Amino acid sequence: MSTALKVALVIFTAVLLQVSVVARLPVFGVRGDIVMLVAIAAGLESDAEHGAIVGFFAGLTFDLLLDTPVGLSALTYCLVGFVVGTFHNAMLRTTWWIPVLVTMLASALGVLIFEELDAVIGDATVDVARLPAIVAVVSVLNGLLSRPARWALRHALSDSSHATDRVFLRHRHH
Repeated sequence: MSTALKVALVIFTAVLLQVSVVARLPVFGVRGDIVMLVAIAAGLESDAEHGAIVGFFAGLTFDLLLDTPVGLSALTYCLVGFVVGTFHNAMLRTTWWIPVLVTMLASALGVLIFEELDAVIGDATVDVARLPAIVAVVSVLNGLLSRPARWALRHALSDSSHATDRVFLRHRHH
């Protein structure tokens, strides 16, 4: 299976879970945003380029279902994936909580970027008074789901065809 197809499957799964589960279970009247988590996980598991590309396509897919200007989530997730991917090499991975903390901080950044872009466009769909609750809910939910999301993106972005070729060649020569 190609890398693009595996990533598309992860994006589709995240969007499906977002609209069928997360959107129906608001916490303190706030809905989480696990589609943003796909961009963050791509940046953590790869680099800035993959984080931005995955973020753009995840956001664009989600934008088609939202009542916000098309491209707003795509631009937001693209920026967040790029920022996380830019700094992923500088992060220490010796402890389990560093990627979780980075996910939570990136989620907060993503909510703030979305709100600012929304205000600039003039649509202002985000209630600024609810912004602290939105940041908290999205950050905590994405932090809790960080590990499975990173696992999914790690496997989606890995080039398993080369691994299969190496195993095949190793057995053939012995």
